[in-house]
Amino acid sequence: MTGYVLVNLKEMIKELGEEKVKTILSNFSCPINKDVEIFITSQSKAIEFAKQGIAATHLVFTSYKDELVLIGYFSLANKYFSIDLSAMTKSFRQRLNKFAQYDKESKKHYITAPLLAQLGKNFNNGYDRLISGDELLKIACDKIYDIQLNLGGKVIYVECEDNEKLMEFYKSNGFRFFAKRTLDKHERSNTDSTELMQLLRYENG
Repeated sequence: MTGYVLVNLKEMIKELGEEKVKTILSNFSCPINKDVEIFITSQSKAIEFAKQGIAATHLVFTSYKDELVLIGYFSLANKYFSIDLSAMTKSFRQRLNKFAQYDKESKKHYITAPLLAQLGKNFNNGYDRLISGDELLKIACDKIYDIQLNLGGKVIYVECEDNEKLMEFYKSNGFRFFAKRTLDKHERSNTDSTELMQLLRYENG
């Protein structure tokens, strides 16, 4: 996808220093999802997670009025999750079974896959109009498939709030809903939700 520059947050910190990066990130605004905004701005979770290796945040820039501006970001992490394969269609179940391990005690299958932990556009100065949600998601998925080309795997995992618009967005981009996950207490500080919808996508290529 042309017209966009992808920058790894950890590499950016090494290049510019933490304080300069914090200043750049402080201009990120996402009024439709405050959790996405808070993760990258006021609490600096993105920076701490990058430094600790918990999650890798990737910033998306584009040229606007002769200036490189931050228009969105996404964060990736490794995730181990359970899935009830019996709820899937036979063909999809056969595909996923290649990457799943069955636990006899819990009677569940477990899969390790990249988690698309955060995804959001920057609404500051109307920069959100410079990229669509579909384009941002494609950049994130392309990055994951790039990694899987060397590491292996074909599954992408997503968690989102029980929001009809959000669910439709992911489903229209090839993700399938498979379960709900109850939030831990420490996860509820920036949201009114008590559970998250779990979705995954299988890359056929």
